[in-house]
Amino acid sequence: MESSASLADKLASKTASNNSLDSSSKSSSLGSKHGQNGVLRDTPFAYLDGEEDQDQKNDVTYVCPYRGPVFGALTITNYRLYFRSLPLRDQEPPVVVDVPLGVIARVEKIGGATSRGENSYGIEIFCKDMRNLRFAHKQQNHSRRTVFEKLQTNAFPLSYSGRLFAFAHAAAASAVNGGSSGWDGWAVYEPLAELRRLGVPNDMWRATKLNESYTICDSYPAVWAVPKAASDDFLRRVAQFRSRCRLPVLSWMNPRTQATITRCSQPLVGVSGKRNADDETYLSYIMEANAQSDKLTIMDARPSANAIANKAKGGGYESEDAYKNVEINFLDIHNIHVMRESLRKVKEACFPTTDDSKWQTAIDNTLWLKHIRCILAGAVRIVDKVETMSTSVVVHCSDGWDRTAQLTALSMLLLDPHYRTVRGFEVLIEKEWLSFGHKFQQRIGHGDNKHSDADRSPVFLQFIDSVWQVSQQFNNAFEFNEHFLITIVDHLYSCRFGTFLCNTEAERVTEDLKHKTTSLWTHINSSLDQYLNPLFPSFTQGAELVLRPIASVRALRLWKGLYCRWNPGLCVPQHGCQRTRELLSKQDQLFKHVNELRLKSNNRSNSMQTTTRLASPMH
Repeated sequence: MESSASLADKLASKTASNNSLDSSSKSSSLGSKHGQNGVLRDTPFAYLDGEEDQDQKNDVTYVCPYRGPVFGALTITNYRLYFRSLPLRDQEPPVVVDVPLGVIARVEKIGGATSRGENSYGIEIFCKDMRNLRFAHKQQNHSRRTVFEKLQTNAFPLSYSGRLFAFAHAAAASAVNGGSSGWDGWAVYEPLAELRRLGVPNDMWRATKLNESYTICDSYPAVWAVPKAASDDFLRRVAQFRSRCRLPVLSWMNPRTQATITRCSQPLVGVSGKRNADDETYLSYIMEANAQSDKLTIMDARPSANAIANKAKGGGYESEDAYKNVEINFLDIHNIHVMRESLRKVKEACFPTTDDSKWQTAIDNTLWLKHIRCILAGAVRIVDKVETMSTSVVVHCSDGWDRTAQLTALSMLLLDPHYRTVRGFEVLIEKEWLSFGHKFQQRIGHGDNKHSDADRSPVFLQFIDSVWQVSQQFNNAFEFNEHFLITIVDHLYSCRFGTFLCNTEAERVTEDLKHKTTSLWTHINSSLDQYLNPLFPSFTQGAELVLRPIASVRALRLWKGLYCRWNPGLCVPQHGCQRTRELLSKQDQLFKHVNELRLKSNNRSNSMQTTTRLASPMH
């Protein structure tokens, strides 16, 4: 992270570095506790619990794409890379680069023994958060070799039989705090409590722990909500006809109409168009559980061509002839490979340099906003079916852990105000993304050096971007602010917390993450004030409880606060939230002053009336 903060500023407060990465790159949600084990290190940054030095070089040049080469010191710990320039003139602010190693996608050596150009010999670092970093080394002192080795082993510990930093961080914090870390973020989501909030169990739906040992479906949660008419043995048979055994289970229920959102994977119909009586009956149970409608809508996230192509691999989609009273809609959301390429183009457009005359064309050519529009439009269609038509909806893609999660989570956010609060949004992520098996480990590549892995894709990032787009259209409907969303994205990569580690709930249970790592929600909920939207209390109730955003590219815009924050020519200082707080505070003061004046006026009036009565000859 580039910064012009002074050393005094860096050490001024234990929480100063806990601010989220703003667009001027002067603060970071990836900051740290002041000192390790309560001891201040002789370095210009505060160490996290469990953070230890790995290497330090005092003769490294950071090739900054905006300020040019700057000479300084480089420190590598088991959590971060930290560079600080040595100012050549008094009062000149230093250049600071502070990058958690989990953000690094790959590290490459540049130049060789015959390199003669200035700063042509060194290391280039490619990051997951849109930036690249280049450091030049002097050939004669061989400093590059050890830096490269330490970056490889600490940025990609799983490729070198190591462990992610989250484990060392939690162990050290537990030792310092005596095993108590205050509010436990792992307790934010309790499946049965969330089902009770939705009104389950009831006459038509029940909760089951059939998958408690993860033997029916290893990528599903232990607790499901299913139609009451479906027995456990029946559910086992239905699972066999769905890809990865991901049968339809409840995500959300409208408490007023009982219309539901259920999620699953594609049916295994294949080229021959196989039918399965149990699967067809099961979908009829879902439809019949909603007395308001005699129809069931299936939202297939894929383009229809992709769904048809999946038949050749044994998958496919539901036939309206086989599934009675069912209509199927294809939402044209492309696969993970298309999305990965789109984000690559966004990075090229935003960092390190841009051409103003071609900026809009470059962004249009990424197709990023078109993809976001498709996700938003799909969620709005689900909302319309559930809220307006009182029709239950089944959502799936191919395996049901990428596009399906985008659609269910976003539509639930639009339908249910609870998920637009801080705690509710944390529950939404825990439920629809983590417990239902979005493959965070594979999609992000935590701790491994397989940077060209075809399984990597910005699926969850697109969901967060979609939430931000909705928040821009309804800026007083969310309890949380932009800083909250950016903090989640930052720690999606950082590997400081256990929240986004592993691929499934079963893996997290096996790794015992609840006891061996700290939850991101512990970190966020311990300092809520900085994540709150000051406009939220003014959100009106009634019709606007359900949000219906405009799903048009004309209404969307590139999230510069996230994607362009490393480019000083593109980033826009985000002072709006602070200014709003100041105005609301001033408004409160004025209201208080008005009330005081009214009280004085009433007291004066009452006093005059009392005086008049006492002076009257009638008394």
